[in-house]
Amino acid sequence: MKAYIEKNRERFLEELFSLLRIPSISSSSANAADMERCAGALAELLREAGADRAEVCRTDGHPVVYGEKIEDPSLPTVLVYGHYDVQPVDPVELWKSAPFEPQIRDGAIYARGANDDKGQLFMHVKAFEYLVREKKLRHNVKFVFEGEEEIGSPSLAKWVEEHRQMLACNLILVSDTTMISERIPSVNCGMRGLAYLEVEVTGPDKDLHSGHYGGAVLNPLNVLCRMISSLTDSNGRITVRGFYDKVVELAPHEREMLSRAPFNKDEFMKSIGVEELSGEEGYSTLERIGIRPSLDVNGIWGGYTGEGAKTVLPSVAHAKISMRLVPDQDCNEIAELFKAHFLSLAPKGVKVKVTPFHGGNGFLIPISSPAYKAASKAIAEVYGVEPVPARGGGSIPVLADMQRILGVNPLLMGFGLERDTIHSPNESYLLSQFFKGMEAITLFYKYYNE
Repeated sequence: MKAYIEKNRERFLEELFSLLRIPSISSSSANAADMERCAGALAELLREAGADRAEVCRTDGHPVVYGEKIEDPSLPTVLVYGHYDVQPVDPVELWKSAPFEPQIRDGAIYARGANDDKGQLFMHVKAFEYLVREKKLRHNVKFVFEGEEEIGSPSLAKWVEEHRQMLACNLILVSDTTMISERIPSVNCGMRGLAYLEVEVTGPDKDLHSGHYGGAVLNPLNVLCRMISSLTDSNGRITVRGFYDKVVELAPHEREMLSRAPFNKDEFMKSIGVEELSGEEGYSTLERIGIRPSLDVNGIWGGYTGEGAKTVLPSVAHAKISMRLVPDQDCNEIAELFKAHFLSLAPKGVKVKVTPFHGGNGFLIPISSPAYKAASKAIAEVYGVEPVPARGGGSIPVLADMQRILGVNPLLMGFGLERDTIHSPNESYLLSQFFKGMEAITLFYKYYNE
């Protein structure tokens, strides 16, 4: 694969750049035509790489690109998932080069989507191309590239359900995450889920003068703050009744393996400008953001927030709350538990409304599985060091949906780095990671079910 990359390096870059030049921003209706154009370009790349079938499929939203090559129905089948939609580029003035005109600077590709996820899904297409052309493919390979991941994948679960027979596979292989560093590679064996809600507390039927009514009428903002404050205790545990019922405690040896990931508390605090860390007692910082659930207020508002003073008791107060969930916690069940608990906290004198928004479940692949072992062996061969098993603190909710519908586990072989600043101005992807990723993916097929 090294020789193949060297021979085709310029072609690979130009093909990737042609994708990066398409502003496939899924959240913008003005870019609907660009979504179609990008989907069509990906289908063509799959055909050129050797797929027997590659097509643009309709959904209730942006299209899905599906491709496949079936070597032998008796062989294991790998389903490669990725997404071709990207985040908006604002604030555009902070970009050092045009976000949709890719540039190579300091050994990295700079463009929106360079890492997330066009650059990473492209590695899979090229690894597949090599295996086909060199007649080394010993698996069936299917591809699903969606155009709505950045807006919560509202259409994909339904599409997967409708095409579950076509998508039948033994594994979902994904590159849409990061590794710890080039010196300390990692394989992501799980991610947290998400339950996201909005709460509303209503008191009087209008804003009131704080001098005439203050101290005599419940202030919805005060009440909301007290209710939110009670959602975690002094030990950092969430107080929602039933919240931890399905949280599985990791065995000591599993925690020990995860602790191999390097972590410098001082550097971590410095990187975000804080002087102390906190969280659930009894767990390290990495465990708190990887294997334990959490609850956070993402926004709170109400009353007067304009310039100067306006002394009012607000009629209504609002907050948005997210809970990161661990495998076995069900996002819908947790949303209902939260709703019941939060309503029970309301004092007389106010009305409370809880509105669940989107969510998704977490997932986990055992480190003893053939897929994880193959990924670990492939990355160790490319990087010269055994990768660390890691858990992602974020969420890709649609992967849990695909796991449920198709009955197989996802495996995340991510090659991005924190330095790549995805979703922010000047998104980038190191060329070294781009090419090492192709090598490792190729070797994964060599070692998977060997």
